[in-house]
Amino acid sequence: MTGTKVFSQFPFDSRVFVAGHSGLVGSAIVRALGRHGFTNVVVRSRAELDLLDQLAVQRFFAREHIDFVFLVAAKVGGILYNASHQADFLYENLMISANVIKAAADFGVEKLLYTGSSCIYPKLSPQPIAEEALLSGPLEPTNEGYALAKIAGLKLCEKFHSQYGKRFVSVMPTNMYGPNDNFHPDHSHVIPGMMRRFHEAKEQGVRAVTVWGTGQPRREFLYVDDFAEAALVIMDQYEEPTTINVGTGEDVTIRHLAEQMAEVVGFRGEIVFDTSKPDGMMRKVLDVSRVQSLGWKPTVSLTEGLSRAYSWALRNGIFASASLSVEKPSLA
Repeated sequence: MTGTKVFSQFPFDSRVFVAGHSGLVGSAIVRALGRHGFTNVVVRSRAELDLLDQLAVQRFFAREHIDFVFLVAAKVGGILYNASHQADFLYENLMISANVIKAAADFGVEKLLYTGSSCIYPKLSPQPIAEEALLSGPLEPTNEGYALAKIAGLKLCEKFHSQYGKRFVSVMPTNMYGPNDNFHPDHSHVIPGMMRRFHEAKEQGVRAVTVWGTGQPRREFLYVDDFAEAALVIMDQYEEPTTINVGTGEDVTIRHLAEQMAEVVGFRGEIVFDTSKPDGMMRKVLDVSRVQSLGWKPTVSLTEGLSRAYSWALRNGIFASASLSVEKPSLA
């Protein structure tokens, strides 16, 4: 397949390593690379390459002669699992970032793109959240461990950029969803978790689905294949040491999300909001003017993205099992 874009600084014959290729984000980047004609894509399962093992990572880069790296591997999880495993999230994400970024620097990688999360920004950031909000205030306590590890990774990229001239850049996406998401009933993020609940309610004939909070908080959601397209554009065009946000720049209420989810899944019962449960931040949306200045904009609407994600989950029998877990990092 020939590329649909011209990447002047990211040649189609480059040897590209996608660290975390089987997860939500990594698999989308692999799909995007394939759509655009990149055929020299390198991937490794966790059994083949443990990114927590510094020596193994060094040997991999010494042997494979990698040109470009998408570092999207991470230990991830929903708010409850994240909050109760903060030491694990901090340690493992620190090690993954440090091992891969250092090896990329040592073995002549031309450019590296590091993926973080919008949770790196202070809890009380002005909305929409601009990149300059980083480190301007306290973090959300429930995911502080994960956020600190991600901040360390982006700062490591920034310092290799300034001290050694390495073309290492960092990207901060908003909430993403789509194929290969984690649909675990206890450990998933909001969209896959809500999708599972609505689907199971429909299948079991349950008359009502309960959603935590008032339904009034506003959140931003990005279909993961849109993010993958942005990542390729950033790899080609963006050279600044400071991070760059990627999102839709638009948010919806949790109530609207639940109503859209019910429609997509085909749930005809009642949606009940449990106002005794916390809402969390009332609004969280990114300022995406920097990435839009590169010519990228999302193309998949929320309704279309939910439909695609639900179709994928049905095709792959996701709801037939609750065995999906985030006990291990999403390294491959």
